This record gives sequence, C-alpha cells and structure tokens, in this order.
Amino acid sequence: MKYNTDQFIQEAVDLGFSQAGELNTKALIFMPEVREMCAVDRCGHYGKNWRCPPGCGSIEDAAAEAAQYSYGIIVQTIGLMEDDFDYETIQDTGEKHKSNFASLVDRLRARYSDMLPLGAGTCSLCETCAYPGAPCRFPDKSISSMEAYGLWVSKVCELSGIPYNNGKGTITYTSCYLLK
Repeated sequence: MKYNTDQFIQEAVDLGFSQAGELNTKALIFMPEVREMCAVDRCGHYGKNWRCPPGCGSIEDAAAEAAQYSYGIIVQTIGLMEDDFDYETIQDTGEKHKSNFASLVDRLRARYSDMLPLGAGTCSLCETCAYPGAPCRFPDKSISSMEAYGLWVSKVCELSGIPYNNGKGTITYTSCYLLK
C-alpha cells in the first residue's frame, strides 16, 4: 500500500502536534540497553504495567512485531518551559501529546486495520493496571512506549530527520505509528 506522507503530516499538525515526519523504519533498532534503563524504574512503572517491561514481552518479541510494518510516521509535541524546573509545562505538554496521540490512533485505526502505535510514557488507560495478577483489561487499546520496545528515541528521531532536542528551554514528547 502507498501512503501519503504529506497528508499524514498535515493531519498530525492539524490535530495539534508540533511537528511530524516520515519514520525511517530502518532506524528501529531494538536495544537491550534501553530495556536496562527501564529496569532502573525512574518512572515507577517497571514491572507494574502490562505495556511496560517486563510485562510487554521480550525485546525479541518487540522487534518481531515491528518487523511486520514497513511504513511509519513520527510525531512530536514541543513545550516551551520558563525554566528547567517548569513542571507545569512538562506535565501540560505531556498531557497534550497523549491526547493528540490517542486522537490520531483512533483516526488511523478507522482507516487501517493493522497499525502499531508506540507512545511516550506508560499506558494509563486504567487507574491501576491489572499487571501481573490479571490480564490486561484493554489489550486492543493499551499502548506501549517507544522505550518499552527498546528504541533509543533520540536516535530514531535523528535517523528520521526529526530533531530530538528542540532547543534550550524546551521539552519534547515523541511517538510513532507503524503501518503495513
């Protein structure tokens, strides 16, 4: 299937993303080192969420799943912070990104039966994840992050021609959508 990248970019920008571009699928290198960083558990979700390691499966499983897709788009939301400790902007930008990401997931799923969305941060559909005691309540709606899949986000951006660092005083959230 041929995709119209310009149309995807325009749709993403119209939804409120700061920038978007075609994802270089060759940049999807699944790195155990990224998973090791997850294990440090700075976010507090490692081993507590079906869409985070180890609940989301092995890095080999992630690579095999992503290998089924040959096209992708990458999206970003950029926030301008007043200073390095502007937690409100960090939080607001993250929420805006998550909302826009979910809206585009819904739009793309309506048009394409098979898509792999990879977000920024952990799945937060449920107030408390059922992991590990019970199955995921929303397996068709829950989403893993790029990092949970073992992707070094800054490298994926660089190899896709999208800046990862958008200047001093900015915070950037990055996600992608893979299509067959």
